[in-house]
Amino acid sequence: KTESNLIKIGSAIELRLMVIGSSGPSQFLLTNAILGRKEFTKDLTSISSSLKNTGELAGRRVMVVNGPNIYDKDISRVKRKVEQRKSKCLCIPGPHAFLVAFDMEKISPNDMNTSRLMKQRFGRQCVRHSMVLLAYDENMQDTELEDKVLKTDWHLRELIEKYGGRFHVFNKNWRDRSRDRELLQKIELMVASLGGGYFSSRTFQKAEDSVKKEEKRLRKQRASEIEKVWSTMENHYVAEELTSLARGLGTGLVVGAVMGALFGSIEGPGGMVLYGVIGGAVGGSAGGTAQVAIEKCVFTLVCSTCVVQ
Repeated sequence: KTESNLIKIGSAIELRLMVIGSSGPSQFLLTNAILGRKEFTKDLTSISSSLKNTGELAGRRVMVVNGPNIYDKDISRVKRKVEQRKSKCLCIPGPHAFLVAFDMEKISPNDMNTSRLMKQRFGRQCVRHSMVLLAYDENMQDTELEDKVLKTDWHLRELIEKYGGRFHVFNKNWRDRSRDRELLQKIELMVASLGGGYFSSRTFQKAEDSVKKEEKRLRKQRASEIEKVWSTMENHYVAEELTSLARGLGTGLVVGAVMGALFGSIEGPGGMVLYGVIGGAVGGSAGGTAQVAIEKCVFTLVCSTCVVQ
């Protein structure tokens, strides 16, 4: 699926990157390298829950999703399926690129089969949106890296061919930023060659539908809670007192409180306070007792919304 201005460097559109690991620490080292910070320790080899992090790569806003390694033996089959669904939900409506990380010095038979398992879990076309990322140690020179990948190591060449020949090498030391722009350009070029959009499949569409359904449920729940709070306020202040408040303050502040409650259910406490203030500005100021009463009501609404969230 397409998004406008996707391939423009520095675009306001955030690149969604799903980092895949076969085994070991490579995918976590890659995330550190992309974000330019120590998000994971260098000896980490497994995580039990999918995670999302944001940052910048060569000036481009990126969102990076990590999940358990494909061959992680420390989690159950059921847990693995749960985390697969979670990682998809974290990356909806779909990733712009899959970055598949390996240690270039430790290519295993399992690594060679990673593309097959990716197709099963994310969709048959996901490999077209994928790139191999090879981790290397600091002491290797650029010429050594190129020779190793393209000339001397047939395992690496065979692995890279499974992903359309697309690859990039990155330093295990995340402080080395010398290859950031090259990596970003490779990702953007791959995305542009596929129409400038993000990857989507039936599994990602199901994840997006599930998230939207849950958002709708939460909105209804919040609206219901706000309605209960408002009803309590109405019962607390009899009709005569509300009429007196409206006369003293002007209808603006009362309406502002109502608007604050409604918009707060969608936008959080900030929206509630904002519209309460707007109402106050419209209605003007008034007598002390009535003012304290309204402020108490608004405070109650804000606290209730915080609890709902």
